[in-house]
Amino acid sequence: MEFASYLAGERWSDHPACTHGTLAHLARMVNDRTSEAGRGRLTPLIPTVIGLTSDDPLLDVLLAVRAAHAALPIAAEERQRSQAVGLRVALTVLAERDDELAAESRELAEAALRAAPAADAWAIQFIEELGPGRPGMTVRQCRDIVTGAVDGIARACVGDPDDRLVALLTSAVSDTARFVGASREAADVRTEADVPVTS
Repeated sequence: MEFASYLAGERWSDHPACTHGTLAHLARMVNDRTSEAGRGRLTPLIPTVIGLTSDDPLLDVLLAVRAAHAALPIAAEERQRSQAVGLRVALTVLAERDDELAAESRELAEAALRAAPAADAWAIQFIEELGPGRPGMTVRQCRDIVTGAVDGIARACVGDPDDRLVALLTSAVSDTARFVGASREAADVRTEADVPVTS
């Protein structure tokens, strides 16, 4: 993220304005938890995060779901439970949106929960016992899910944690690019609709 800030012409920072905050958080986490040998594989992703920004809070949720989807099937049980709770809450948020990206994210969340049925059952019971909370998800909650997911992947008993972390970040960058592109297209259409037609 520091190098991205440099390439974007910003002051040197690992929190550049040129990249969405939760995507930047994920990138920092992956960079920190990837081995020295695997870190070089992140370099090609640096220029791809520049300009990926949005004020729509749905993007934070989509990124949290992407991370939890990668972590839930392989993380240790205590990590699985927190990730499953996060996915269950995310599904309530995603139910309010009917666009293609939200539908894809719902599918990711449901697939991850099916892969860890015990964690899902625990999450459902936990949420029922806790009672209805504040609707929606905060940026902090989304980033906590991302943190837990990356840590869960890095600590998982798998032979390829670096591969999984690089794949997660690559997918998250792609998701964000699609989201930002779709948002810009929608804004362009709204702008064109507002332009009066002259003869």
